[in-house]
Amino acid sequence: MGQNSKIEWTTHTFNPWWGCTKVSEACKHCYAEAWAKRVGQNVWGPKPERRLLSDNHWRQPFKWNRDAQGAAERPRVFCASMADVFEDRDELIPHRERLFRLIEETANLDWLLLTKRPQNVLRLSRWGDEWPDNVWLGTTVELQSRADELLPFLAETPAKVRFISAEPLLGALQIDRWLDSTIDWVITGGESGPHARPASPLWFHGLLAQCMRNEVAFHFKQWGDWAPGDGINLPAAQKVSRRTADDGTEMVRVGKKIAGRTLGGQEWDQLPAARLVCQG
Repeated sequence: MGQNSKIEWTTHTFNPWWGCTKVSEACKHCYAEAWAKRVGQNVWGPKPERRLLSDNHWRQPFKWNRDAQGAAERPRVFCASMADVFEDRDELIPHRERLFRLIEETANLDWLLLTKRPQNVLRLSRWGDEWPDNVWLGTTVELQSRADELLPFLAETPAKVRFISAEPLLGALQIDRWLDSTIDWVITGGESGPHARPASPLWFHGLLAQCMRNEVAFHFKQWGDWAPGDGINLPAAQKVSRRTADDGTEMVRVGKKIAGRTLGGQEWDQLPAARLVCQG
């Protein structure tokens, strides 16, 4: 995490702090919680304190901003992979304000604020009706019920780019009406990790079709640990777990590296229309 992120849809990642509290089905097998525990950080849930990071860490985006001067494509900064910027805790107020100042001072970077709490955004942000051009706001919608609950809040926010992360996708989504007016970008993918739940290929193809109808950028991040069995070449002797998806597709558990990120015979790495020339 940090400069030159391995996440396909971003350039860098930046965390203003570590820690969060689970709020949805997508949080059930949270990779960030598992990583924090692996490195000895007890920062998950409503009671533990959040892990604050050093001034040196906070200086990194200024370097990225300088390096982006005159670049052909604007770097994207995913904030935050180990936290939620809009978690409503009193002790986070000064650190969130520091983050907002940092965003304002790094105009060559596009900041991708992804939250599971869009209902808090207008109350906790400092920008009112005039958001900086370099802020993209996204929310996680893994199920139709979450889309119905959260997308009205996303629609109210005057971010220049609004997006959803349907990862891990846990059910079919019908979001045409939001793609027509609210959402500029759809990121989706399957779940990975030891407790990964397989996603139906029909769910991904359905999202792709909706994006194509509405001319909305689509990014397929990964199948996750499970992939359609007919698209994977395995040695005959290799034993794998198998499950049947909702659409009848046999899914095999092969790990995300082997499963890959090809959907319908190609990789989908579309980006929303955005400024390409960095500010001087």
